[in-house]
Amino acid sequence: MALSSERLAALLGRTVKVTLKCGVFQGVLQHVNPDWSLLLRTVKNLETGRSSPGIKMFFGPEIVNVELLDDSDSGKGTTVLSECTSAVEGNKKADTGPADCGPCSSPPVSLESQLRASNSLKSSLSEKKEEENVEYTVIDSFQEKFGPAVLHLKQQCVVSIAGEGVNLCRYGKLSWLEIASKSRIFLFDIFLLGPQAFKNGLQMLLEDKNILKVMHDCRWISDCLFHQYGVVLFNVFDTQVADALQFSMATGGFLPHRVCTLRECLMQHLKIPSKWDAIMKCRQQMASENPDIWFLRPFPPSLLKALALKAMHLLLLHTSLMENLMSDLTAVVRDYLNTYRSGSGDHLWSTKPTCMELPKELRQLLDIQKLRKERAMKNYRMNKDGLLIRPTPMEFKKRNDPQEDGNYRDDLDHSPTNKAVSHLTSFYNRDVLCQEKLEKSKSRGKSVEEP
Repeated sequence: MALSSERLAALLGRTVKVTLKCGVFQGVLQHVNPDWSLLLRTVKNLETGRSSPGIKMFFGPEIVNVELLDDSDSGKGTTVLSECTSAVEGNKKADTGPADCGPCSSPPVSLESQLRASNSLKSSLSEKKEEENVEYTVIDSFQEKFGPAVLHLKQQCVVSIAGEGVNLCRYGKLSWLEIASKSRIFLFDIFLLGPQAFKNGLQMLLEDKNILKVMHDCRWISDCLFHQYGVVLFNVFDTQVADALQFSMATGGFLPHRVCTLRECLMQHLKIPSKWDAIMKCRQQMASENPDIWFLRPFPPSLLKALALKAMHLLLLHTSLMENLMSDLTAVVRDYLNTYRSGSGDHLWSTKPTCMELPKELRQLLDIQKLRKERAMKNYRMNKDGLLIRPTPMEFKKRNDPQEDGNYRDDLDHSPTNKAVSHLTSFYNRDVLCQEKLEKSKSRGKSVEEP
């Protein structure tokens, strides 16, 4: 018979017996999904007698019967759901379940740690009344939302991607996958969706070479996606790599002694407000103290907002870094546009259009790079490996006031912005004009005072 999910949800926290097509399990009902998938903790296989700590997920199409067990006698129970398979028949095409019909396991999460983490999160974020307003969509089942979300993302040119879990590599566990476009933010609950989420569209999206994926330190999640789900990422813009390249360009070729975290990059390149920085700091601290927080179900709304903000700011960080990395090109191209059209044109009669000699507009990059290198050596310390020592997160804030900390200046003070390059270009062009005037005056027998 078909039962509403509300009836099953009323049994949360009660001990139930779940009969699958290929086994019988007992555990405490933790969560019920709209697609009839169940989450149980303290699971015991009644056929083998083996117990499993942590939380296990049972997929709806495999469930035949669910019984509520009496506290006094675990051998007797009341049937609350029978032939559940018929209720989810329409969902079989979207979710065929794992290869085996056993429960999907996860890192152990004790009830005490869940309550402690949830209460800590509420108390940490309750005072932040002016949080950024961000809209997001949680995808925790294959019905209704999953297909339209994948279709929307497949139509994008650029998306941001972030993952959350425990020990996020081939040996860890992925719980959340955040994917954002310019207009939408989707939070895919991989813990509930399982590997089928990638087979149903996410793998095609992540491997699409025509979609740019903005990520931060993609090494870990790339390893996880490949070895656990068979996903090979393509066309990735890594903001950690871009930040290091921008630092090198801004310092005339030096490399930093370490890479930046996402929080540091946001502080440095986007100047994020303190309220967002506080949310990120709280999120990092909670994940460090209790890594299993990513497997809380239901998931705290405040933490969902933190995941959504992370995905949203990754796109903004990509835009900022691209502007910095392309600033030299933009400035030189602007000078290229004005090379001939802003002059008298008298010398164009003797200029060959096919001349391949390196123009002065490009030669100026050597002078700019030399100047940046000299300034970097004055404003940064160098370690024994010849790498410039980057500031700590606390020093990032101090550098906003150059008089407070003269040894550490913001990278952006030396970044190749259009304004800075244009300023250097103007001095270079001024010297060229002076030199041309001197040469003309000498040919005429006159003297011109150099300004």
